[in-house]
Amino acid sequence: MRPDLELLETAIGHPFHNRELLERALTHSSHVHEKRTVTGSCLVDNEQLEFLGDSILGFLISEALIERLPGHSEGRLSKLKARIVSAAHLYGVAEKLQLGQYLQLGRGEEMSGGRSKRTLLVDALEALIAALYLDSGIDQTREFVNRYVIGDSVFATEDVAAALTDFKSALQELALARKLPLPRYVILKEDGPEHSKTFTIEVRVGKDWLAQADGSSQKSAAQNAARLVLAQLVSARKQPEA
Repeated sequence: MRPDLELLETAIGHPFHNRELLERALTHSSHVHEKRTVTGSCLVDNEQLEFLGDSILGFLISEALIERLPGHSEGRLSKLKARIVSAAHLYGVAEKLQLGQYLQLGRGEEMSGGRSKRTLLVDALEALIAALYLDSGIDQTREFVNRYVIGDSVFATEDVAAALTDFKSALQELALARKLPLPRYVILKEDGPEHSKTFTIEVRVGKDWLAQADGSSQKSAAQNAARLVLAQLVSARKQPEA
């Protein structure tokens, strides 16, 4: 027997005006098929809500990224959005909300571990977003998405930070725009034991722009060095080009 849905409403900070929407968002098709076969029930599964929720989620994330990162290109915003709406990230959100324990599943799905299946949990999360929208409108849904799906921690993760701050790509783009030579990266040294190395990398753009930086991997060291040269070029943007 699943926990009382009031616990979930408390967790997300929203008591539903229409509890049937919440029930439907958490009802898997396997449960509906099973009930129809046995009792002729008119239950409806969460597939249409999941379809709607996917679109709402995409819109709200796009909106939030544009507001928070007004200077970023479409390509970088798209890359970050793709990471936020990825199944891996949404699965983590669904697990934190413990959606699995609230699902209505058929016996087969129950026996095969459906409460922890990634696909089922991600679908339920998207259906929950649609249910919130239908129950209380876009503002309440935006608050939920910003708090649970986006959050500040999303922008602090290493992978997402790379999407936001791909300094190597940014440096290359700026060098091309200013008709400068493309950046050249050289590994200067490696220090430390095999399992905990520190890399030092130098990057040069022509004869005038260069920097060195350390990192726990060649990738991070190169990014750090690129960031330093990029800052040099940006600070000199008003100076005449050589």
